[in-house]
Amino acid sequence: MLRKIRIIMASFAFVLITLLFLDFTGTLHAWFGWIAKIQLISAVLALNTGVITALVLLTLLFGRIYCSVICPLGVFQDVVSWFAGKRRKNRFRYSSALLWLRYGVLTVFLLALIFGISSVFTLLEPYSAYGRIAGNLFAPVYQLGNNLLASFAERIDSYAFYSVDVWLKSGLTFIIAVGTLIVVAVLSWRGGRTYCNTICPVGSVLGFLSKYSLFRPAIDETKCNECGLCARNCKSSCIDAKAHKIDYSRCVSCMDCIDKCRQNAMTCSLRPLTSTKQPATVSGTVDATTENGRSRRRFLSLTALFAVGAALKAQNKIADGGLAVIEDKKIPVRKTPVVPAGTQSLRNMSRHCTACQLCVSVCPNQVLRPSSDLSRFMQPEMSFERGYCRPECVKCTEVCPPNAIKRITTADKSAIQIGRAVWIKENCVVNTDDVTCTNCARHCPTGAITLVPRNPETSNSLKIPTIDNERCIGCGACENLCPARPFSAVYVEGNIIHHTI
Repeated sequence: MLRKIRIIMASFAFVLITLLFLDFTGTLHAWFGWIAKIQLISAVLALNTGVITALVLLTLLFGRIYCSVICPLGVFQDVVSWFAGKRRKNRFRYSSALLWLRYGVLTVFLLALIFGISSVFTLLEPYSAYGRIAGNLFAPVYQLGNNLLASFAERIDSYAFYSVDVWLKSGLTFIIAVGTLIVVAVLSWRGGRTYCNTICPVGSVLGFLSKYSLFRPAIDETKCNECGLCARNCKSSCIDAKAHKIDYSRCVSCMDCIDKCRQNAMTCSLRPLTSTKQPATVSGTVDATTENGRSRRRFLSLTALFAVGAALKAQNKIADGGLAVIEDKKIPVRKTPVVPAGTQSLRNMSRHCTACQLCVSVCPNQVLRPSSDLSRFMQPEMSFERGYCRPECVKCTEVCPPNAIKRITTADKSAIQIGRAVWIKENCVVNTDDVTCTNCARHCPTGAITLVPRNPETSNSLKIPTIDNERCIGCGACENLCPARPFSAVYVEGNIIHHTI
């Protein structure tokens, strides 16, 4: 029964999180966006103390339920392992924990988190890793299916579906998503929760807490006949059937062992709150259990220190045309990238974004895409070849789990300057082709661009744009709608710190 409840809850969470990355309409986020905000690292970066406290208490009560129910990458490993189990049953066996690898990866992750090395901690964070897989690999298939339905619906004069563009937002991010999928899938196919218990830093942190969980699987030695079915079906490889011991730091509370035990020797029981008295040790020797306890306390203290440091760092969130075929636009070289309104600054974005790609997936204007800059690796930035950031759209601010993009209103967005337009006279068609063009001025939503005579001394002179930087908000409408090719005559240069105009 416990296993069935766990599977139902895990399926519900996994499907919802996946749909958040597939839903290009943004409808589901209004109802189920909360499930992305209860991911552990996102809650830590957002300083969501309520979620953090709830997850800690949940782990102290029931062990690593988070890993087997809430974490999408963990559930994905279970799905792959389940298919592998159809070919070969009873395929697992007990193995010792690779402590040096677990602690090494955890230390690197915490240091990267504290010092803001986004290119490291975004690769290791499990929710973001799954988000990149879903957004880059699953979403295009989903969108192609939607377009197929839209084509069929159009033939019967139905507009229940509409076609969307399917395009590659970042080749490098796509390759990383494929690599992550292959690594996780291979490890899960061969060893179940190998990735979860050797590489995942969230699993290592929760593993410490789960050692002290109140309710957890236990072996009744009086009923056990040492058949080993529990160990051979434990995808965490944490059950030593011969010694009747379970490594609770690796157990993800999947309850598979309880379901497989034919002797009812496996139960989910309350942990004994009092320990039996240990036999006296020989004078001059060190009690191994005591020494292990001291080592655990030392490491827990170090982990707590890192966690406090990460929380203190997280508090620095307020920082200083027609049907004719035309040539595709090229991305201009920007000295400063353009990031969404609500991020406040580049520093805030680089320190708090986990590069989960959720904002990229829901952007209806096709403006956001992953960055290839190592200092902001795979974090969202704006580019205006396919659209511009409409002032009435605040989708990205509504879905960001770690609150790297703060929620704002449309009124707030119209007053936030994320960048400023720059005119390049050598690219302007008025100068290159001697034709009249008013695109940038006509489409500027804030009226920051006005046209002035190119030659004031001539009455019928062609007009060129002039930009009022005090009114420009950096939305990119001018860059997107400029007819100049391959580079726009007007492009947006980002602001390091966003301003209110």
